[in-house]
Amino acid sequence: MYAWAGKLLRVNLSDGTMAKEPINPDLARDFIGSRGLATKYLFDELAPGAEPLSPENKLIFAAGPLTGTMGITSGRYTVVTKSPLTGAIAASNAGGNWAPELKYAGYDLVIVEGRAKDPVYLWIRDGRVEIRSAGHLWGKTVGETDRALIAETDPEARVACIGPAGERLSLIANVINEAHRAAGRSGVGAVMGSKNLKAIVVRGSGGVRVADPVRYRQAALDGLAAVKANPVTGQGLPAYGTAVLVNVINAHGALPTRNFQTGVFPEAEKVSGETLADTYLVRNKACFGCPISCGRVSRVKDGPYASFGDGPEYENIWALSSTCGVSDLAAVIKANMLCNDLGIDTISAGATVACAMELYEQGCLPKSEAGMELRFGDPDALIEAIRRLGAREGIGDVLAEGSYRLAERYGRPDLSMSAKKQEFPAYEPRGAKGIGLNYATSNRGGCHVRGYTIAPEILGSPDKIDPLASGGKAGWTKAFQDLTAVVDSAGFCLFITFALGVKEMLSLLNPATGIEYSEESILAAGERIWNLERLFNLREGLGRDDDSLPPRLTGEPMPEGPAKGQVVELEEMLREYYLLRGWDEQGRPTRARLAQLGLTAPDLEAVS
Repeated sequence: MYAWAGKLLRVNLSDGTMAKEPINPDLARDFIGSRGLATKYLFDELAPGAEPLSPENKLIFAAGPLTGTMGITSGRYTVVTKSPLTGAIAASNAGGNWAPELKYAGYDLVIVEGRAKDPVYLWIRDGRVEIRSAGHLWGKTVGETDRALIAETDPEARVACIGPAGERLSLIANVINEAHRAAGRSGVGAVMGSKNLKAIVVRGSGGVRVADPVRYRQAALDGLAAVKANPVTGQGLPAYGTAVLVNVINAHGALPTRNFQTGVFPEAEKVSGETLADTYLVRNKACFGCPISCGRVSRVKDGPYASFGDGPEYENIWALSSTCGVSDLAAVIKANMLCNDLGIDTISAGATVACAMELYEQGCLPKSEAGMELRFGDPDALIEAIRRLGAREGIGDVLAEGSYRLAERYGRPDLSMSAKKQEFPAYEPRGAKGIGLNYATSNRGGCHVRGYTIAPEILGSPDKIDPLASGGKAGWTKAFQDLTAVVDSAGFCLFITFALGVKEMLSLLNPATGIEYSEESILAAGERIWNLERLFNLREGLGRDDDSLPPRLTGEPMPEGPAKGQVVELEEMLREYYLLRGWDEQGRPTRARLAQLGLTAPDLEAVS
């Protein structure tokens, strides 16, 4: 096989056994790699109804065929498992340099099974694999763990680990590689913690063979030129990082503020990418093979929020500022770095704290149970709430379960801004309705990177469409969801879609793999992956009722700003979406559509 390493590593922590298995080339072709291929393995191997935090669940780390090559943004991998937060498929993507090391060590996937009796970490050095004790690391932060394991193994090794939140099985815990790049969503860190697995450390000395090096190199150079020439990837993101969006989204009335009570944050400028660049930014930082360099390294030199480290990005800033009503950028940076050290998904953490603040201000969460004042706009309350969340201390024990369980506990599940129990990211659907349909139908719950309709709705890429219209959004959502499945599975970063289309992606994927995908066949692969994820969710008991949005977004008109008076007309978009997908009115793929995609679902009553 070209591009793919051609092997997976299977590790059973219960009995300490390890096996190296060949990758089926037909599955690699049909499901591409990373997110797609890992989903196929999970679907085939995980028994329906398995508890997410039980030894029966599987945790899969998966690179794509382009990961580790000279291609653009080729440092991505995906963590796939059954989510403890949602009960649905979890597929959490991260960048950095960890994934190329996995490929250089000779593996496309690592499948972790069972549960170790005591804390361990996995050390992969090319063909040598060891399960080592991690008792001395249990309780350490992500940064401490990263530094300790590099010292124990190899100066050039890369570490993917959990922090204290993952150890304590917080449902919003993440997996972080190289101390700052997060596979952040759906509680994948809790699954890792449930297996008593502190880290996977990798060092590889091999390479990645491509089928046609000359053709591939030229395609990579052409792609690089296109990325540099594009105003988003060549100018906006390098200059201000993803936080360039703060002012842009706020100007459209779509920056969720005070737990989505409105889409306008009057103090947005204070936490914008431009302000970050003028105040606390030290330098840019890039992932493997990335010319965009959208990562930030920041320092707050003194005061109560003194800190130094990676971030914050747009989603971090939003989650820890406007949705909590906080406008102190130094405090936001401190809160973000605390999340990184504890190993917490910043999106879910900030959204959960915002939910708690609204519950508190409405009198649903009494101070006697909160143990502290929880009011919008209080930076110290934000930081303390996150600390308690990571420690599962006091109210933090409830916050660690995510906003839905928090809001349900206090009698107001409608105040959880989530779909399938996963918190929404930084876009108000009343101000950009396509993203509302995307949230509702995302297979992993509330998510923007499983079909980024903000690109056409707000940024005008590839075409500008009316963000406040509901007509036509089903087609855009389906197209972006299928394309994103291809992007994730190949090993690209989503940001290249601003500069490269399907044709340009194939100019890289085809000479790398030696497979001549057509535009039609590669998008069919994306649709195949999306439908397989849907089948997984149906099998686990999720259905049409879970393709929903909170009543605030569908029934309460936006109170101010450019989207004033707007609600999300979800039902009409959902009906069109199901029709375009070839699903029935209950959101179930028809057997005819599955047959067209080469999928089968034997004995699955949820399929029509």
